[in-house]
Amino acid sequence: MPTPDTHSSAAAFAPAGGSPVDHASQAPGRPTGIDPRGPRVGAGVTATLLAGVLLLGDGPGGRLLLALVTALFATGVVLGPARSVLGRAYAVLVAPRLAPATEREDPRPPRFAQTVGLVIAGAGLALALLGVPGALVVAAAMAFAAAFLNAAFGLCLGCELYLVIARWRGR
Repeated sequence: MPTPDTHSSAAAFAPAGGSPVDHASQAPGRPTGIDPRGPRVGAGVTATLLAGVLLLGDGPGGRLLLALVTALFATGVVLGPARSVLGRAYAVLVAPRLAPATEREDPRPPRFAQTVGLVIAGAGLALALLGVPGALVVAAAMAFAAAFLNAAFGLCLGCELYLVIARWRGR
């Protein structure tokens, strides 16, 4: 049974002696897992969009931009990190310009992180639409902080939370 690695979400649930598994890409000849650089690039795009939300504030422009970010998080949750809008953009626009990935990452922690982002951004957007002052800016700031940490330093807070929950559940 896979066990969590205490040092890295990239090897969070690697089978003994193997690499992390992306069950959706088990076709023969396809590498397992995802390129860990993809979610990090996606986090950079997300952080940039969220910085725009913070600059625009709680007006219609900020709400529209946060709605876009929320939709991007939703594609990450529903389709998974590799098949999301930002995942596909990475695969088409960025990955071909880089050396092949030397390691693969379990897609479950990044997908969970997308879920956390969706909840935070969605709640901020919903509360802003209900007229709660400051909700949009607070949610955008929280999501920005997490996305920036991932993009700049490779620290995925949602991935780490996933690992804490997995350990707590005894997986």
